[in-house]
Parts: sequence; C-alpha cells; structure tokens
Amino acid sequence: MFQFFQKRQTAMRWLFGVFMGLIGFAMVITMVPGPIGGTTSTRADSVADVGGQEVTVPDVQRTMQRIEAGGQRIPPQLRALYARQVVDQLIYERMLELEAKRLGIRVTDEERAEEIKRIVPGAFPGGGMASLDAYSNEVQQRFQMSVQEFEELLRRSLLEQKVRRLVTDGLTVSPAEIADEYRLKNEKVKLEYVVLKPSEMESQVAVTEDQLASYFESHKAKYQLQERRSFRYLLVDNNQLRQAVKPGEAELRAYYDQHLDRFKMQNRVHAGRILFKTVGKTEAEVEEVHKKASDVLAKLKKGAKFEDMAKQYSDDPSTKDKGGDLGWLVEGQAEPEIEKVAFHLPNGGISDLVKTQYGFHIIRVLDHQTARTVSFDEVRPAITPVVAAAQADVQANAISDKLAAAVRQSSRRPIDDVAKEFGLPVIDVTPVSLNDPMPALGNSSEVRDYVFRARPGELSAPMRTDRGYTVISVKDIQPARAATLAEVHDKVDSDYRAEKAVELVRKRAEELAAKAKAGEKLATVAKAAGLEAKTSEAISRADSIPDVGGARRLPAAFTLPVGETAPAYFLGSNWVVYRVVDRLEPPSQDFAKQSKELEQQLLQSKSQVAYEAFRASLKERMTREGKLKVNEATLKQLSGSL
Repeated sequence: MFQFFQKRQTAMRWLFGVFMGLIGFAMVITMVPGPIGGTTSTRADSVADVGGQEVTVPDVQRTMQRIEAGGQRIPPQLRALYARQVVDQLIYERMLELEAKRLGIRVTDEERAEEIKRIVPGAFPGGGMASLDAYSNEVQQRFQMSVQEFEELLRRSLLEQKVRRLVTDGLTVSPAEIADEYRLKNEKVKLEYVVLKPSEMESQVAVTEDQLASYFESHKAKYQLQERRSFRYLLVDNNQLRQAVKPGEAELRAYYDQHLDRFKMQNRVHAGRILFKTVGKTEAEVEEVHKKASDVLAKLKKGAKFEDMAKQYSDDPSTKDKGGDLGWLVEGQAEPEIEKVAFHLPNGGISDLVKTQYGFHIIRVLDHQTARTVSFDEVRPAITPVVAAAQADVQANAISDKLAAAVRQSSRRPIDDVAKEFGLPVIDVTPVSLNDPMPALGNSSEVRDYVFRARPGELSAPMRTDRGYTVISVKDIQPARAATLAEVHDKVDSDYRAEKAVELVRKRAEELAAKAKAGEKLATVAKAAGLEAKTSEAISRADSIPDVGGARRLPAAFTLPVGETAPAYFLGSNWVVYRVVDRLEPPSQDFAKQSKELEQQLLQSKSQVAYEAFRASLKERMTREGKLKVNEATLKQLSGSL
C-alpha cells in the first residue's frame, strides 16, 4: 500500500511538473497582468480565440484545479495572477498547434505510445498492455483524469518539446564564452569594509522638543489614530472542557481498536549524522569536501566525540546543534544510501563515508527497534487526551448550537443575560484598533472582522476560535481621528531619529570613502569615527559577506584595482565603504574540470532565452495577423471571480 501511494505521489509530481513547465515561460515573460492579444467577443464563456480554437472559462478552471491537485497551493491573493498566466499558457498551446502544423511538426502515435509506457510502465508488463481496464484504472488512480485527457496532455507536452528542440538545437557556446563564465564564477577578491547602520546611529541624534513639534506638524497626515473598539465576549473554553472530561476504559479501548494501524511500529533505527554538502560545488571543491570528511572520520575512529564533531563540522542546520541527532528513522524515510548503512550498523557503530546526491555523510547508530504493535497500556497516556479532546469537542458543539439558538431568538439581548443562562463568564476587552493583536481569542480573523463591522450591543453568532466557541458584543466605538503630539510622542521621536540617522550615516560613509580614497587607511579612519573595519575571506560573486549580504551587491568589487576604495554604497538600509585588498585569479588547473558543466549551463541559459523570444514573437505575429483575439471582458470577469 505504501508503494502505491509513493507511486501516486510521483505521478502527481510528474503531472504537476508538466503543468508548471507548460505555464513556466508565461510567468517568466510577464508577471504583470496585461493585454494578451487583440480583442473579440464570441461565446459567453470564451476567454480567447486562437485561429478558431477557443479558450474557455471551464478550460482555465480545470487547469487551475489540476495545478492544485499536483500539490501546489495557490494563495487566494494570487489566484487572479495565476489565472492570467494559465490563460496565457492555454493560448500558447493553441498557437503552438497552429505553428507546428505550419512547420509540419506532429507527434506520432508511436512516440506517444513510448512515452505512455515510460510513465505508466505498470500497465504494460513485458512491453504489452495488460488490459484497457488496467491501463484506464492506473491513469485514473495516479493522475485523476481520463485516458483521453491524459493522452492529450502527453501529446501537447511532446509537441512542445519538439518545437523547443527546433528553436534551440542550433545553439552553441564558444570557448571564449566558457572562459568568461569560468572567470566570473571563480575569480575571488578579498575586501576590507565598514558597514554603517542607521539603527546604531539613532542614539547619537540630538533631539529637542521644538524639533519634534516641527517634524510632527510637517508629517501630521502620517499620525492618524485608527478607529478603536472595545467589546465583551463569553467563551466556551476548550481547555476547561477537556480537563473536565474523563474518558472511561471502554472508550479508550474502543479508540485503540479502531486505530490499531496507527500503533503498528515499523523497523526503525535511532541515528545521527554529520553532513558535508557538495550540492552546487565544482569537482575541485567536491574533492576538498571529501578530504575534510575523511579527516573528520579519522578523528572519530580515533575516539573523537561524535556530537562534538557534528556541532563543529556538519552542514545540516537542522541537526548540527543537536550533535547530529536525526531521531528515529523508519524504512523509506531517509535516502536509500543512508538507510542501507544505518539499518545494518550495530548499536554504537560509525559508518565509513556515505555518498548521496547531497554530499558525504558519516552515520552513527544509537539504537534499533524491530517492528511490533504498541500495546494498549503503552499508548494509554497518549490517547487519553486525544479521546478527551474529541469528547470535549462534542460537548462544545452542543453548547454552541444552544448558544446559536439563543442568539437567533434575539441578537439584542444583553450578553450578561446569555452568559448567566449558560453559566459562562463575560470577559471585557479594552479598546483595540483593527491592526492590534487580540491574543485572548487567538487572533481569529473572523472575530476581528465581526468586531469592526458590528453595531454596539449586537450579539454575534457563535464563532470558533483557537480557544473555543465565543459570542461577542461590541461595547463602544472610538472613531478614527488625527492624533495629538502627546499621544504619538514616542513614535514621532523614533521616526525623527530614524530619518536623521539615515542622513548622518550617509554623510559619514561619504567622508570615510573620501579619506580612504585620498590615501588614509580605511581601518584608521573607521576607528576614529567609532566604527570597525572588517576584512572578508576571499569571496566569489556567489558568496556572502557578513552584514552586507551577497557579494553581487557590491558591483565594483570585482572590477576595482587592488588597493582602490569604492565610493560609499547604499545597501537599501545600511551604507558600506570598502576597498579591494587582494584579487585571486581563477586556478587554471580547474578550468578543464568545470568547462563541460559551464558549457551545459550556458547552453541551457541560451536555450531558455531563445525559446522565450520565440514564444513572444509567435504571440506578436499571431496578434498582428488577427489569429489571436482575446475577450478582455470575460478575462476580467474570470479574474475577479477567483
């Protein structure tokens, strides 16, 4: 059964990959919704017409549903954007059909059959179809679509691949381009730098009350007090109900028997690991990582403490601070290479280096447990609160139903009367604004929405919160108004200091850069200003610099001569002054090792750019020729309905 679900997950990932691959270029070309082509109006639910082929609202809705079925959750605020991109892709599919026909490109039945066998081999034992029913059932179970839909999706995907190859197969990469890319990826610089942070300068800003008053007057529109509301609520407290519920022996036994599968423990091993990552590294760098891993393994073999080595050397942030502890692993949970070692090592055993796609691992086994069903007595402490919570929920729902009936009789009853009838306390909440936290009720958006639209004295219907069902009555409303300086004095003071600190930091950064460019030592002028100059390690464009971020944020770092200081540079919040201390040319001996990989990366990049250009050109031509027409009214209506 597990293998079936694993295969189904793989299938859905494949399906999702096809959909996202098909709409990927649309999202690269334009992330801003805009006109897609010419305009027309055909059938009521038509979004576009491409050479007589319609794109309809149901087409878009089905594609959105399949994207979500593939495991991609589309946030509500992005649904309209996704819909526009899906429309763009569906239009492109129809344009591609026309263009492929014009070019004489088609997908043969044999090509489609071979692809089907590759994707659903279980329906073709020995190379032949087991039966039409078996094939249809597997497609339905794995892809949640009919055979006809599946095979059409497959045909479109293969057609797109053929056109893509036609566009990109002639592309090449020159030796000079590879050499330039090698230099860009591998040349390194060492920088001396000073970071100036406005947040650290705010305390140095001198402030008078007159300055604050003047700043407040010129920024009054910024300081508006929002509408504030106080309210009262009663609560059917989940925790109190759960504490009061005492499940009986028979109820606990019944739960255990009904969920027996949950208590079947698989073979498992308690293991730890030290990971040395190789992802994204060159062959030369991988060799360095291997040497480092081998050195650590040698230390472990000589008696070094595993936890200490993991904390010092592991590249796994999730286990590093825990001494490499992975916890209990069941079969199928970890990479196959790791499982093969971990399940065969004795307790206390340490593996040799284990290579996976992520890097080199050193595995240690702490304990083994064989498969068994955990007894009722063992799980009783764990299931008691679960059963109690379920019983408490039943009680809470019953009380909620009665509260709802009471509110329906009269939503203007005093909340104290309702609370007295049900034996519940009333809690008062002091005035809050729309954006203030309401932790007492778990920051429920439903509660917040009700509080800021209800009239005073009205009773809400019961609403479910993290703490339990609640009924709310707004007590008082304080309208929005302009604030006085006294009411927002601290905020004005903070804003004024922040603004002046930015000016102060910019001025100091420019002064530091000017002095350093004039020949003074950057470290000396920084120290005189109460700042610290730091020196980076040798960094490439892909590396990061502490307090600065990615090296690419300093555009002149890789072009300035050694010893030169760059102009003061604004990083978006902080300023940085830096000079080039040293430049390390890429090692020539590594070029041969990386050239093939760099060639493939450049070719892939060129192919993507070429195909994007082809797609944009095709759309422009078909719009110009009148073959692409879009019903903007229907498209706008569709986007607004999601």
